[in-house]
Amino acid sequence: MAVASIDELKEELSFTADLGSVDDDMLTRHLVTAEAVIERHLGFTFAAEYAPPAAAPAPLKQAVLWLAVDYYEGRGRPDGAEALPPHVADLVHLYREWSF
Repeated sequence: MAVASIDELKEELSFTADLGSVDDDMLTRHLVTAEAVIERHLGFTFAAEYAPPAAAPAPLKQAVLWLAVDYYEGRGRPDGAEALPPHVADLVHLYREWSF
């Protein structure tokens, strides 16, 4: 299930129409990766938790977009840290499933 679209990611990146679709394949990979990483941190998949026609909550969608932006602009975390960036983690932790 795609939580966010390529057009939404382009909007988040402030892309203008004149850039066309040159980076679409790379942006798609970043979106798919961001979604998978966030699902791992949540402890559930978006498809299972928010089956169509339900949509993922706006904060989770924003978290996916922000993480994809981070991947695009910085090519991931250079320090190799596995933790989510703080601005993404703040949103994800609101919905995380905890088990002990």
